[in-house]
Amino acid sequence: MAAITASMVAELRAKTDAPMMECKKALTEAEGSMDKAEEILRVKLGNKAGKAASRVTAEGVVASFIDGTHGALVEINCETDFVSKNDLFLAFCNHVAELVVQNNPVDVAALGELPLSMEGFGPTVEEVRKGLIGKIGENMSIRRFKRYSGGGQLAAYLHGVRIGVLVEFDGDAVAAKDAAMHIAAMKPVALSGADVPAELIDKERAVAAGKAEEDRKAAEAAGKPAQPADIVAKRIEGGVQKYLKEVSLLDQVFVKAADGKQTVGAYLKSANTQVKGFTLYVVGEGIEKKQDDFAAEVAAQVAAAKGA
Repeated sequence: MAAITASMVAELRAKTDAPMMECKKALTEAEGSMDKAEEILRVKLGNKAGKAASRVTAEGVVASFIDGTHGALVEINCETDFVSKNDLFLAFCNHVAELVVQNNPVDVAALGELPLSMEGFGPTVEEVRKGLIGKIGENMSIRRFKRYSGGGQLAAYLHGVRIGVLVEFDGDAVAAKDAAMHIAAMKPVALSGADVPAELIDKERAVAAGKAEEDRKAAEAAGKPAQPADIVAKRIEGGVQKYLKEVSLLDQVFVKAADGKQTVGAYLKSANTQVKGFTLYVVGEGIEKKQDDFAAEVAAQVAAAKGA
């Protein structure tokens, strides 16, 4: 049995907002596995344990560049929010986005070898990055990019510098921009239910099955009869279908719907517009940022001073 430490409990609580004791129980049941414990909490506590998905910690910028039917979305990270507002850093991000469109690099490494001169640094993107690190005094890295060149129209929406969306579409530019703003707000994972990754569907089915099992145990403890297997199966499948509608762009309720019911798909159809694909970047999504213990740092400095 893996030892469950206070720091593990604190980390799970920070991810899920679940009560401390529930976090400890989940970690114990999961034998120390953070991912499994999070899934257990979702079964027991519902969506409250999924708040980690919208919580990002790393800093940086999402930049976009569009040239006709070619476009790109780029995420570049830095250490602090202060640097994400630095004019040199922002200029570098915009240059990189433009280079992706113009040169179609196969990956981040290839992007780093593209020609770029800036502030006396160069002659490549990577050399400029290193130079700016020295000048600004903070580490920065190009994390990811997505390039479009399929011949469709493109629309971009940036919510500040932390959230960026690039939409490929046919039809009305205003409707496409509305769709991009909706994506930034509601963060769908796929265009339609058929496009949701299988691993996400499998995970959601496992969560639904776990909830059904919790209900069965509760009914058994209360001396009530368990639901028939076919009813349980329908409940599980119903939960999966509900999830697919919640995370699929075309099935989500449009954030600007006047009646509060119109889906994005229905809105786009009314505007004779088809969204062919989209990319959503949220700065720092999935990156764990180091959490400094300020009190411990001060104590260490005091101890060092006394020993000097």
